[in-house]
Amino acid sequence: MQINLSGHHIEITDALRDYVTTKFDKLERFFEHINNVHVVLNVEKLQQIAEATLHVNNGEIHAKADSENMYAAIDALTDKLIKQLTKHKEKMNSH
Repeated sequence: MQINLSGHHIEITDALRDYVTTKFDKLERFFEHINNVHVVLNVEKLQQIAEATLHVNNGEIHAKADSENMYAAIDALTDKLIKQLTKHKEKMNSH
């Protein structure tokens, strides 16, 4: 799985990059057909925003989360993606 990470109004530090990589590696446990991931970290005033688009077999999955803390936003984002991946997997298995 290839992860493209970019930032708007935020410097992507090694710590942030490692955190995102670790979190997204866990997503592969839920769904192994993730081709690539595009993650954008954004800071708007006091809000830290994390959003991602996953390119999976038979479609794309997009989620966005925000928090006052970037790490918390990334956590919330991966939680949302896990729910969406689980639904996507169930939909594929029912066909």
